Amino acid sequence: MKTSFDILGLGVTAVDELLFVSDFPSADAKRRVLRRERHCGGLTSTALVAASRLGAKCAYAGVLGEDEGSAFVRERLRAEGVDVTHAVWRTGARPVRSTIVIGEDHKTRNIFFDISGVVGADARKPSEKLIRSARVLFVDMYGLDGMIRAAKIARAAGIPVVGDFERSDVPRFRELFDLVDHLIVPADFACKFTGARTPAEAVTRLWNKRRKVVVVTSGERGCYFVEAARTKATHLPAFKVEVVDTTGCGDVFHGAYAAALARGVELEERLRFAAAAAALKATRPGGQAGIPNRSQVEGFLRAELRKSKSASIRKAD
Repeated sequence: MKTSFDILGLGVTAVDELLFVSDFPSADAKRRVLRRERHCGGLTSTALVAASRLGAKCAYAGVLGEDEGSAFVRERLRAEGVDVTHAVWRTGARPVRSTIVIGEDHKTRNIFFDISGVVGADARKPSEKLIRSARVLFVDMYGLDGMIRAAKIARAAGIPVVGDFERSDVPRFRELFDLVDHLIVPADFACKFTGARTPAEAVTRLWNKRRKVVVVTSGERGCYFVEAARTKATHLPAFKVEVVDTTGCGDVFHGAYAAALARGVELEERLRFAAAAAALKATRPGGQAGIPNRSQVEGFLRAELRKSKSASIRKAD
């Protein structure tokens, strides 16, 4: 079948209101907001924007509504080159609405989110033909019935399914979880879900022969991965950068991974590409606003390679 899109995403979108403060106050205290910004966010939305900036042809086919927030998401996705012609429009549906408070002192953030009205994937759409025409299907835990349907269609057609999960306390979650063959989850989720004490232990517990890759990300500590050829956890260190804002870094990692997967990039190079994209994002404010493009990521990787070679030469001397 002719490929229509590199990556098809069905999950959650968000409208993020970012509030920047000097530092987080104690309880019942006040802080002046230094500045405020509005961005499009969400697991699937940010991953698709990242992949699009990195050169992938992307489409969003989840559910949006008729509210102002949905209109904002639609226009931001269009502006980023993400096709929204296959999105499902439903009265009463809304994106996640988040308020993100970012402390300038330690460059950390707290997220407060409202998921009322959020649908994610539709239970019967998009068409089987559209799903089969994608190189990669991207799923999250919003709209489980639709996600499971789409993942089954994709797996039956040999299409990779990349999953991004933050919670497991939703009906039928395990059914979708078992359909994902490229599983990438943060360390806190992985350890809680498996009962493991460390990311390295968690990644091995998440592995099974139905999967192609399992990756557990751990921020500045890098990531751990397992594949069929190496079922013992392998550690990939994170790139060292000056952190400005970590909002969206995990979603950018997912989107960059999916974009590299769609291009047929080998696993370790795929992971380094994703880690570099997330690292560059961390040096810039905003979730989607700070996402780099492909030339910037590739330039960063070349610079890191030169630094590594220089360090090796100095060590040999």
